Amino acid sequence: MKVTSLAIPDVYLIEPQVFGDERGFFFESFNHAKFESAIGRQVTFVQDNHSKSVKGVLRGLHLQTPQPQGKLVRVVQGEVFDVAVDVRQDSPTFGHWVGECLSATNKKQLWVPEGLAHGFLVLSETAEFLYKTTDYYAPQYDHCIVWDDPALAIDWPLEGLPILSVKDAKGRLLQDLVGELNAND
Repeated sequence: MKVTSLAIPDVYLIEPQVFGDERGFFFESFNHAKFESAIGRQVTFVQDNHSKSVKGVLRGLHLQTPQPQGKLVRVVQGEVFDVAVDVRQDSPTFGHWVGECLSATNKKQLWVPEGLAHGFLVLSETAEFLYKTTDYYAPQYDHCIVWDDPALAIDWPLEGLPILSVKDAKGRLLQDLVGELNAND
């Protein structure tokens, strides 16, 4: 597997070694020992999630505090533009974002560590998205940063406005969440 460190410390793009021929392909989608070695720390995953969305759906930007979740994400059908935003207030990259296209074709994965917000935009007609999390979903600690926060200036590859859930449409600006995030740590 090839692991590339991105512009935000501790965020990694992971590309598995794919073996293919006329019959199809095979690849190891997860190996705990190799994953921990690649990111340089121990991680325990406790929950796997699977979503399916149609083109134009934007999910996020989600985070939990004080029960943060690290996420290892990948696409098994379709294509998405996946985004991680650094909301660790002591980080030199606080408020910065990174984005990568993840697809069933390229088989890339993104490691989004605890302390970052996460979201994705569906680029294909439909997409199925899988993610492993390091802690359980806790709705009482769930927060959403609005997808178009001008301070973040995420360059979403949109064609018109995204399709949002009620929760995501009510997302807040990062600057408005900062005090609340501090109180929950």
